[in-house]
Amino acid sequence: MHISELETYDDLKLVLKYKETNNNNYVGVLYKRYTHLIFGTCMKYLKNEEDAQDASIQLFEKLLIDLKKHEIQQFKSWLHMVCKNFCLMKLRSDKSKQKNFIEMQKDFAFVMESEYDLHLSIENKKETELTFMEECLQGLNEEQRLCVELFYLQEKSYVQVADETRYSMNNVKSYIQNGKRNLKNCIESKNANK
Repeated sequence: MHISELETYDDLKLVLKYKETNNNNYVGVLYKRYTHLIFGTCMKYLKNEEDAQDASIQLFEKLLIDLKKHEIQQFKSWLHMVCKNFCLMKLRSDKSKQKNFIEMQKDFAFVMESEYDLHLSIENKKETELTFMEECLQGLNEEQRLCVELFYLQEKSYVQVADETRYSMNNVKSYIQNGKRNLKNCIESKNANK
């Protein structure tokens, strides 16, 4: 079937055909038809053209999954809601990443303030501390190490860490908290033993 013929289908018929056949061309026609709505909604919430373009592309991938899960009565209004929610989640995630980075800086500030190392040059001190941090990170148990790396180094949210690791949310929070404490103790011990 040619794309030009698909363009004559109404929205709900395209959704139905996509569900029946799993052929992405049906979603492609919908996406092309509503590109202006998707991009416009993303611009409204993200306020940045590059971010809005990235979000628009990610939304196409999201549509491929979400269209299979939902019974849709009014495609255009459903799509607007999906775009809006996606942008709001992205804004929350970006805010969370920024907050996590600041928290990580505070949590590891002690690494850069060791009195014992004041006589060393700043570069040597940082290099030494980073080496300790890497060594101590590898010394954590697997669950703690994985959760700390995902949360702090890859700046993933608790929800994303739980999804990726398949650990429960409570376990993720516990692994991060305990991992952070064990990391701090390990680094302080290495500093004391230098």
